[in-house]
Amino acid sequence: METKKKDIRALTRDQLRNFFVDQGDQPFRGNQVYEWLWRKSAHSFDVMTNLSKETRLLLNRHFVINNVRVDQMQRSKDGTIKNAVRLHDGLVVESVLIPTATRTTACVSSQVGCSLDCKFCATARLKRMRNLNPDEIYDQVVAIDKESRLYFNRPLSNIVFMGMGEPLMNYNNVLKAIDKITSPEGLGMSPKRITVSTSGVPKMIKKMADDEVKFKLAVSLHSAIEGTRTSIMPFNATFTLADLRTSLDYWYQKTKSRITYEYVIWEGINDTRKDVDALVDFCKFAPSKVNLIEYNPIEGGAFRQASGPALNMYVEILEKNGIIVTVRRSRGKDIDAACGQLANKH
Repeated sequence: METKKKDIRALTRDQLRNFFVDQGDQPFRGNQVYEWLWRKSAHSFDVMTNLSKETRLLLNRHFVINNVRVDQMQRSKDGTIKNAVRLHDGLVVESVLIPTATRTTACVSSQVGCSLDCKFCATARLKRMRNLNPDEIYDQVVAIDKESRLYFNRPLSNIVFMGMGEPLMNYNNVLKAIDKITSPEGLGMSPKRITVSTSGVPKMIKKMADDEVKFKLAVSLHSAIEGTRTSIMPFNATFTLADLRTSLDYWYQKTKSRITYEYVIWEGINDTRKDVDALVDFCKFAPSKVNLIEYNPIEGGAFRQASGPALNMYVEILEKNGIIVTVRRSRGKDIDAACGQLANKH
């Protein structure tokens, strides 16, 4: 019976070096393969041209490279690109390239489907099938970097974990992927250009602080009133606002890193003065910034974007209280690539 081949990218550099020693070869051969896999993003042993044909056959006998491939690419009229990314087992996730005049941002997925149940998000309607491996996250970034260079003549500048899935429910793999993305042996990106967005898993936020991560943290808040938040994000009944606030305070004390809150204002849900006052109070325990995000309707959804006056009220009151606020217009709505719209419709 044929033994199932191991995905070579699951091996560390030392394990690769040891493999070659066990085969009677030199350990430096492992360094060569490692560089092909990560810095050069090789998806086939045949392209590893500084290895002998015998060495490449040896690798083919023992290992596979479970790379992803872009199955379908859609381009929005505003320049946004959405990729349907097929994984080695046939499952699909989506990732997005968001261009502006000065930067290109990759929005990447961390899970197939999602573990949580936010009622306003299309991805939440998909059951969580599995977590993505570090190399599958890495491959999404590599694909978007190539597209950025091809279509916008510049390398990828920023990464946000705001695609499909809850990153903190796949914590170890997300951290391993970021380690490869930021390593000189990988893409060499600065961790300060990476933002991990969470719906708020208090225990994992504290763990991030203890692990002294260098990337930025964003929290999808959407309401600072317990009952309101639970009605739109039912998991809030388990991960309460009080627990979230305690974990974020811990994060700030440990990292001294400002917290970003992602916030959508919906008509009849969180568009009153009471809602703004609660948000102001929630923000006061640590330096923070609020991104007010335009809502992107989903098929069959009952949520509606709040009126202009409600948005203006939020901006005015937040600024009056010394809280940085930015209004974010959505990109890629015409191809269902905007926040909350990723649902593998293709």
